[in-house]
Amino acid sequence: MRGGTFITLEGGDGSGKTTLIRAIERKLQEIGHEVRVTREPGGSPIAEAIRNIILGRENTAMDPRTEALLYAAARRQHLAEKVMPALEQGIDVICDRFVDSSLVYQGIGRGIGLDPIWDINRFATEGCMPNLTIYLDIDPEIGLKRIEANENRELNRLDLESLNFHRRVREGYLRVAEQFKDRIVTLDASVPAEVLAQQAWTIIEAKLNLNAS
Repeated sequence: MRGGTFITLEGGDGSGKTTLIRAIERKLQEIGHEVRVTREPGGSPIAEAIRNIILGRENTAMDPRTEALLYAAARRQHLAEKVMPALEQGIDVICDRFVDSSLVYQGIGRGIGLDPIWDINRFATEGCMPNLTIYLDIDPEIGLKRIEANENRELNRLDLESLNFHRRVREGYLRVAEQFKDRIVTLDASVPAEVLAQQAWTIIEAKLNLNAS
């Protein structure tokens, strides 16, 4: 039995990850793959409980290193409980955010640095990394306006950060994408959703050799 494929999507708030994930899920199912869609932080009961602490709007006093450790703890539980068992069963996993979010939001956005974030996440992930990461690049101002226009989206603590913070996040993503360009592919998230979905699927087919699966 083949192992499952692990695909993660990254991007600033309002970049359109949720819409693209649904499109990728449909395409994988159409070619006969079993798919599990999940998210970080969260994705399993314990990790979701940690998510509520991390993103709770009342927790504005949270120390940046506390935040980073909580993300790593949620990630470990999510991997152990949901992601790794699925991959071992040959199920494809599509995850909304993963390690790169911690590198960018806490490592660069919070100013902790990439190396300390890598250290705690190496321990948390135990070497389980995505086969492919798609980074959706968008101007933070456009992304935040999309969030404001989405009445169904509940604002969380990170949404309350300054525009400068979100600009640092974008700069961080571009830096990390360049550093790990063997795994991360960057797409312009300002194009229409259907165009973005086609571009992403072309990359997935080529990168993961799905035509041969």
